[in-house]
Formats: sequence, C-alpha cells, structure tokens
Amino acid sequence: MGNERRLLTLAICLVLGGGLIAAVLGASRAAGPHAGAADGRPVASDYVDIRDVLRLPAAAPAPGSEGSAGSMVVDCGRNEQGHYNEDNLVVSPGLLGGAHHTHAYVGNLSTDALSTEASLDAAATSCAGGDRSTYYWPVLRRPDRPGTRPHEDSAGHGNVGEIVPESSVLVEFRGNPVSKVVPMPRFLRAMTGDAVAYTAADESDVRARWGCSGSPDRATTRYPRCPAGERVTRTLVFPSCWNGLDTVGVTHRSHLLFTAANGVCPKDTFPVPELRVSLAYEIPPGLNVALDSFPEQRHSPKTDHAMFVNAMTDRQMAAVVDCINEGRVCRT
Repeated sequence: MGNERRLLTLAICLVLGGGLIAAVLGASRAAGPHAGAADGRPVASDYVDIRDVLRLPAAAPAPGSEGSAGSMVVDCGRNEQGHYNEDNLVVSPGLLGGAHHTHAYVGNLSTDALSTEASLDAAATSCAGGDRSTYYWPVLRRPDRPGTRPHEDSAGHGNVGEIVPESSVLVEFRGNPVSKVVPMPRFLRAMTGDAVAYTAADESDVRARWGCSGSPDRATTRYPRCPAGERVTRTLVFPSCWNGLDTVGVTHRSHLLFTAANGVCPKDTFPVPELRVSLAYEIPPGLNVALDSFPEQRHSPKTDHAMFVNAMTDRQMAAVVDCINEGRVCRT
C-alpha cells in the first residue's frame, strides 16, 4: 500500500511538473523576441546606437538618359494644426477608431475614416500650394510622460504617453532612374510599411528606416540612439509602380508595387512619382521612445508605416510629373 501511495505521489508530481514546464515554454513562445516585455513596451534590443549601424551601400544608380532625375517638394508644414485621430482611411475606410492607434497628418485637414472623394476635394489643406492630398503616419510617444491632451489618451490599447511633435516634415516626389514617370490617378490610395511586422511570417513588407540627422549614410529598422544635438529621423518611401487600372488595391498593396533594385518596375506596371516622407524629432539622448501600434505588435520599430491619398488636381499632378521628367528641382 505504501508503494502504491509513493507511485501515485510521483505521478502527480510529474504531471504538475510537466504542466508547469509547458506553461513556461508557452509563455516564452507567446512573448517571442520581446520575452520579458510584459507591459508590451519596447525592450533594450529594440534600440541601437547609430554608431553601431553599418553604413549604407552605394546609392542607387544615377538616372540614365531615359530616366527622370527631378524632384518636387510639397510644403505641407509639420502638423501645426494638431490633426490627429485613430482612423485609417486607406486600410479601414468608414470605421471610426479602426486604426487602434493614433495617426498624425499633414495636407488635407478634414481626413478621417468617413472622408470621401467629395469631402477631400472640398476641404482646406495645410499645403502651401493647395495640394489637398492626405499624408499620415503613426505618432511617436514618450512613455515616460503621461499624455494630457484628448488625442494622447484616446487611442488606448497600450498606446500611452506624450506625443512627440515632428520638428520637421519633408514631403517629396522623386523620379525613376530608368524611365519617365506618368501621372498618378486622382484619389489613388497608397501605403508603405507593415503595421503587423512584429507577428508577420516574414519581413518582406518592412520599409521602416530610422536614423539620425548627423548620419545620413546609416539606416536601421530599430530605434536609433543619436548623439546629443542630433535629431531622430524616420524615412517612409512609397511604392511607385502602378498597375494602370486601380486606385484601391484588394490588399491595399496589389495596385502599387516597389521597383527592383535597379529601378525597373514589375511587368504590367508603370512608374509614377515616388513619394518619400521624411520626419525628424527632437529626442533627448537615452530616452526610450515608442511608436504607436496594435497591442500585439508591442510598439516594434519595424511596424512603422504611412498612408497617402492623392487629391491633387490634374493640373497639380501634371506640374509634379513635368518637373520630375525634365530633371528640375521644384517646390510648391
């Protein structure tokens, strides 16, 4: 009888021990590369000293005789109007709060989830030249300071803290090194980056490029730690090969693709002006910032993304195309 009790006790211990091990392993797998970040905040491995980042390889080939070497800067300010919301007109139109995190905007001052082509066309804009397009991206926060303004605590889902304002915003359209560009259609919708990169099966859609203002030849997918006096930068480059048919893709990506490394567009697509949004922030050295994200994405810097809706008039877009194709440097 004593042996039976001892065997029963041993069996119970083995079962309980196995359950505990399984629970620990399960928790570790669930935590993924951010094991230990119970509150979902970024961890030490999300940050890197910019001096430890490798220098970028040689720039893309210069435009040839058939290329388009010009550029057009669209001056839309840096969101001095405080245009923020938790909507995403490109990905979840019609769904208020559908982004589950806060976006900052320049350009069209009316943009939200309920915007239509007519409402965008009739709205005011922050762009000096009258461009009514909308350009937006997730905000960057200081988790060490509580958010006190309405747009700072309305997102929830772990997106907390004071929003860091952009110290500069550069909206620029560039050409293609091997071809002239054609006009974007009106109300073309576009996105770049991967908002779910942390849990994605691969990083094929990651376009996050972070850096420091004093090291333009270094870029990373991690939060950079910059020397004192330098700004943290984000560069968001959009796809620029249009299928010639759709203004809204089935997956928000299928109608607009990226060029190959040599600038050639995929088969059956045409080069349109390449949109590049460059952001800069005053961040004290050593401060841990956090990008707004979906809860399960744990504010990973790889999830950086941006959206764009082209609301330029045909005349405005023609001016962009002419400037780029003629190799001029323009500003509006």
